[in-house]
Amino acid sequence: MPKTVICLWFDTEAEQAAEYYTSIWPDSEILGVLRYGEEDPQRAGTVLTASWRLGDTEYVGLNGGPQNWGFSEAISFQILCADQDEVDHYWDELTAGGEESQCGWLKDKFGVSWQVVPTRLIELQNDADPARRQRAVQAMFQMQKIVIADLERAADAVPA
Repeated sequence: MPKTVICLWFDTEAEQAAEYYTSIWPDSEILGVLRYGEEDPQRAGTVLTASWRLGDTEYVGLNGGPQNWGFSEAISFQILCADQDEVDHYWDELTAGGEESQCGWLKDKFGVSWQVVPTRLIELQNDADPARRQRAVQAMFQMQKIVIADLERAADAVPA
């Protein structure tokens, strides 16, 4: 099966995005930066693409110039977090200069949408008890950043 690499279109910020994302993920690296050469004298020396790796996933940022489209919530990247410390780390780093949304969703400073999801939420959503599932999901609907302790407290609440 061919390898899949995610390509993100930026106006001019591909290299800055590579630096930003690799500063947040512990297992990450910038793989390369390709600059325009003399074949395009107006852009010679400027970045055409930057590539980076976050964990096992590779990305390419393409400086394609301004367009009438941008990033939207129609495509987002999920970060599956093992615990609240990981949730807090990614949430805090990615919302700096960006914007918070509901249910663990956010946009970073480039407008890229992310979902910061604790694996505990997934476990609660798959709980054998439908009432626990429902209470956990209802609690999530009230949150911006997902707080695991609040999910568990809601799931374990005994209805009056």
